[in-house]
Amino acid sequence: MPTIFVRNLPEEVHRALRVRAAQHGRSTEAEVRAILEDAVNPEGRIALGSLLASIARDGGIDDDALPLFQRDSEPAKLVKFE
Repeated sequence: MPTIFVRNLPEEVHRALRVRAAQHGRSTEAEVRAILEDAVNPEGRIALGSLLASIARDGGIDDDALPLFQRDSEPAKLVKFE
């Protein structure tokens, strides 16, 4: 598993992380991991697999889901592998 180091972290930020971790009942390291996971996996983002499963389960696409399937106004460009 990859490891990252954060240098020059201000003391007040570290202190706030420790307090926040204690409030959530986890270590400071676990709190930082949770913060980073939340940052890169925003709520409201629908994973493709979840979307396809819900379409199959519900028997089709409802009007709320249609914008997810609309294409960009610009056509796709051909990729050249040279």
